[in-house]
Amino acid sequence: MNTPNKLTILRMILVPFFLVSFYIEIKNLGSSLIISTIIFVIASITDFFDGYLARKYNLVTDFGKFMDPLADKILVAAAMICLVGASRMPAWMAVLIISREYAISILRAIAASSGKVIAASSGGKIKTVTQIIAIIMLLLNIQFAMYVMIIAVVATFYSGVEYIYINRHLLTY
Repeated sequence: MNTPNKLTILRMILVPFFLVSFYIEIKNLGSSLIISTIIFVIASITDFFDGYLARKYNLVTDFGKFMDPLADKILVAAAMICLVGASRMPAWMAVLIISREYAISILRAIAASSGKVIAASSGGKIKTVTQIIAIIMLLLNIQFAMYVMIIAVVATFYSGVEYIYINRHLLTY
């Protein structure tokens, strides 16, 4: 197993640690979420490096193509569900973002069944960065975090429409 795939697996392994630390910190420390924020940041950094290393050293694998986006979605969904539960984020934002993530996953599965791969778009990359920044800001209870989350919601919606439009031919029979 190559290094990028190990980083993807590490990101998935970090999700339960994030969840446990989040709930322990919320229950015992109130608004201080330092440990869970650190875990989330480390997991997010692995997302950057697994893709970077895979492309730079030609280590792209079918496993990575499938598991990397799945690990991203699990990490983001887990964080957003925690934030909604802690009343740091409105549920409708999490529902919209998570719904988009799974809709695009379905589109990717349809493409894969036809032997095609849907590459990440620039809109999708912007969406990911804004989501990660917004989640970190919400975890740290930073004052203007909700404005960044609104930008993330808009970027998420836009990139979802972009993916569907560009790949609409996959949805016709």
